[in-house]
Amino acid sequence: MKHKTSRHGLPTDVDAAEAMEDAQSLLIPIIENFGPHRKALYLGNLPAAEDAHALQRANITESLNVSINIFPQDLTLDDGTEIRRYQIGMIDGPGNSPHLLAASVMTLQGLMHGYIEGKPHYPQHHCGNILIHCRGGRSRSVTVLALWMAAFCPDQFASFKDALDHIRIIRALPQSYPLPGMMALADDVLSNRLLPNMSR
Repeated sequence: MKHKTSRHGLPTDVDAAEAMEDAQSLLIPIIENFGPHRKALYLGNLPAAEDAHALQRANITESLNVSINIFPQDLTLDDGTEIRRYQIGMIDGPGNSPHLLAASVMTLQGLMHGYIEGKPHYPQHHCGNILIHCRGGRSRSVTVLALWMAAFCPDQFASFKDALDHIRIIRALPQSYPLPGMMALADDVLSNRLLPNMSR
């Protein structure tokens, strides 16, 4: 039996600028005061998902990881709150099911709209804000986020394109992101009407 030395399957052919960014915690506020619990939604990367101090400052208590190849560590914040981890894994390229992408969007909506109190024997937790991330916060998580914004914030974002343009500006992403595989997958979700209230 082989024992892994890392929880993550990270690429080794990343260009220098991305590698430098990927080494730092990235946490960008996207939406505030959403739903009955008035939650904020943040876009981030793997280092942010493992940065207890940054998460506590942003009052983030739950994270949604949409990467298949990374597994953020368990975290307990200074106030005793244990971060709840959710994951729907996708690869950043062709091969994903559009239903998996749609499920990621609906999971994000469940986290943003609701809160599970838990039971007395569960780890300490409280209702807080949400982080969505992948490895770098450029492709998979951006695609999920743009679809969610178009489906569930239609007063602010009339279409997937409008939401994606907004994220590209605040995330300072070039037009090449999200990568083509994720853009094609989003088109499949839209074409097959797998989400409510959606337009391109």
